[in-house]
Amino acid sequence: MKSIRCILLIALLQAVTISPLFAADDLERVKTSGVFRIGTEGTYAPFTYHDEAGVLTGFDVELGTAIAKRLGVKPQFIESQWDGLIAGLDVDRYDAVINVVSITAARKAKYDYSDPYITSHPALIVASNNTSIKSFEDLKGTKSANSLTSHFGTVATAYGAQVIPVQGFNEALDLLMSGRVDATVNDSLSFYDFMKRRPDARVKIVAFDNAPGSSDESAVLIRKGSPKLRAAINAALATMMKDGTYEKISLKYFGKDVLH
Repeated sequence: MKSIRCILLIALLQAVTISPLFAADDLERVKTSGVFRIGTEGTYAPFTYHDEAGVLTGFDVELGTAIAKRLGVKPQFIESQWDGLIAGLDVDRYDAVINVVSITAARKAKYDYSDPYITSHPALIVASNNTSIKSFEDLKGTKSANSLTSHFGTVATAYGAQVIPVQGFNEALDLLMSGRVDATVNDSLSFYDFMKRRPDARVKIVAFDNAPGSSDESAVLIRKGSPKLRAAINAALATMMKDGTYEKISLKYFGKDVLH
């Protein structure tokens, strides 16, 4: 019996020795390895995608690269499909996920976030020559192009609009620009990206839904138990905000500052 206990104890000590995934703050490992491993999709423009030359790029990619630089290490982007992206943290596939991950209570219970680095708002979008819709209250009796199951469609319905079902943002904008609907309630970040690509599009934002809980903040996601890494990432983000790096990246992909 004693020998069995000894064997079990030795096995336990070996497991602890060879599996130090959560034994120390991840910042120490990042610094020692010289690499900041970042999980991302690579298929979600303009945040993380491949350009025409096949090079991984995007808002989140440049942000992650800038964070790694300020940590004094090199970035290593590891691509994964969204369904398993966050779970990659659990098996130590990477040190952080930078993929416009929304801050939610469920995720905060299991993981840690950096300070928010981008915010999305429900925006009321109309044709450039529309002068009758100036606020969400003006949606009553109008037609709004929205996905039936989306939060944005719920907002439009709550203000009295008739929702005309569409599959996504681009279809909503097509209906709006062709005059088949009066408006669309949609994601502000998607709108800024669209206008960056289509500056001649005759559409505009006339209002934002500022109700509590309506906006969506995203941040860098890391494992729990690494307060030093979290503090270092936050310090890097703060420096980027201060020295103009964040604004430069934001303007490149959205044409405006998208922090708030």
